[in-house]
Amino acid sequence: MTRFWLGGYGPAMDGSAEGIGLLAGDESAPTALEYRGAVTRTSSPSWLAQHPSLDVVYAALEGDAGVQAFGRSGESALRPLGEPVAAGDGVCHVAVSSSGSFLIASCYGDGRVVRIGIDAQGQLVPDAVNKAAELRAALLGEQLEETAPAGVAAAASDPYSGELTATGDARSSHAHSAAFLADGRIATTDLGFDLVRIWRPIAGGLVLDHEVVLPLGTGPRHMVAHPSGHLHVVTEYSCEVFTLAAGRDGTWAVVSSVLASPVAEIGVDFPAELARTRDARFLYTALRGSNTIAALRVRGGGEALEAIALADSGVDWPRHHLVHEGKLLVAGQRSDTVALIDLDERTGAPLDIRHIAQAPAPTHILPVR
Repeated sequence: MTRFWLGGYGPAMDGSAEGIGLLAGDESAPTALEYRGAVTRTSSPSWLAQHPSLDVVYAALEGDAGVQAFGRSGESALRPLGEPVAAGDGVCHVAVSSSGSFLIASCYGDGRVVRIGIDAQGQLVPDAVNKAAELRAALLGEQLEETAPAGVAAAASDPYSGELTATGDARSSHAHSAAFLADGRIATTDLGFDLVRIWRPIAGGLVLDHEVVLPLGTGPRHMVAHPSGHLHVVTEYSCEVFTLAAGRDGTWAVVSSVLASPVAEIGVDFPAELARTRDARFLYTALRGSNTIAALRVRGGGEALEAIALADSGVDWPRHHLVHEGKLLVAGQRSDTVALIDLDERTGAPLDIRHIAQAPAPTHILPVR
């Protein structure tokens, strides 16, 4: 049976999800997916992440500023493993380390990047919530102030200090996602400050290593680590995908960039997720606004991308998508639907919409392991 956990927005965030949901297809029709209802009663679990070895799922409770662990109980059920752990305002993304010993929570509302410990049973450890230094402290070798609130990874200063947003507002820090790099370091995006930050994990915490400054107003959102070692970053405001690479000294820098689609309309289209095929030959991003899926081909050794196709996503406001067994699943936050799209294995182009399932305000799709 094909099954997926669904994250979603609840009433407090203008959605109708009652908790983590289950989307499933039976053996006779695995692609005819149906929403089977909520398996937890959880407020706005907008992003989900799987423990690497345990039957434990972690949810970013975006409206409640916390992260919570859920253990698998039975074939298609989850139960809370302890109470939620405080993270930060608008926590919108969680990523679990390959060791399963900690996770990184990114908080859109206040810009925090938070490390939370995980014990041997998969439960979150509140006492192991650690903070990272401010950029200035990292550069000067200063110690963290003991009065700093536990769990806070303070954002660095704005590289474009004094500049305003496109709407004339002051810029503010908005952490949006984290990715684990091959050398053990961690990359996080700051959509508000146009930064990709590189962190070094240390005993019980994180230390800021350096930052990659993207052009003003691009809005880096989500990332995909390529097997070649390159890091692809999609930008919410400029509709681009930047490719980063580490130099011999370990310092990351931009090596190329490309529009997600030649017909993407800045200010109308807002890319969301970035996902790749298992063989890493193709990437896909969804354009909220035109409600399309843009396909890109990976060129050379991963150092460049080429936009190759644009197709209807089949949903309204495609907030998240993933490639699964040669097909693309797309979560339509505003249409309360999940679309299943065929992919051309040879060219990577999205093809026909095979199936659309009803689901309440879906924001994230996670395969049930």
